[in-house]
Formats: sequence, structure tokens, C-alpha cells
Amino acid sequence: MKKKLLMIVLGTSLALTVGACGKKEESKPSSPGQGASADSAEKVFQKSCAGCHGNDLQGLSGPALQKVGGKYGKEDIEKIITKGRGAMPAGLIQGEDAKKVAEWLAEKK
Repeated sequence: MKKKLLMIVLGTSLALTVGACGKKEESKPSSPGQGASADSAEKVFQKSCAGCHGNDLQGLSGPALQKVGGKYGKEDIEKIITKGRGAMPAGLIQGEDAKKVAEWLAEKK
């Protein structure tokens, strides 16, 4: 009985954590014909990622990203952003915004 209750609590916690990590937002084109938003990489991160990775990249329910560029290159980070990894869902940031955030995070060493 205790194991069932523990599994229910853990499952619910995981579902709430993944749901709180960020919501998929549609990017508004910065100019006609472009699919990227005019927001800076840091603003995009704050909107879509900080809920799990922290406002200062310190990590919350998601891992700390303060030195992520020392472990992964821009392309690897972009792949993680677009395809997801572990409890992180795919597609929270897309297109040019994903590229901007990946480049910004790759500088964090």
C-alpha cells in the first residue's frame, strides 16, 4: 500500500513539474516573413525556461545551466531545446528563438 501511495505522489509531482517548466508560446514575427520573435535570448529564456532552470540559471526542478556551455556546444543545446531531454518536453522554444537561446547558453561556461 505504501509503495502505491508513493508511486502516486511521485507521478503527480513529476506531472506537475513537467507542466510547470514552461508553456509553449507562439512567437510573433519580428518583421513580415520572419518566424522569430523580437525578444532577446534572455527574455525568451525567462518566459519559457526559468520556471524549471531558475531566473539566474541556478536550477530548480530542472538542472542548473550556469556552466552548460562548458559541457555542450550551441548545436547540442539547440537539439536539447527542440527535441527535449529527460523530463524536459520538446518544442518549448522553436525556430530562431531556439537558436538564439542555444547560442546564449553556449556562452555560459
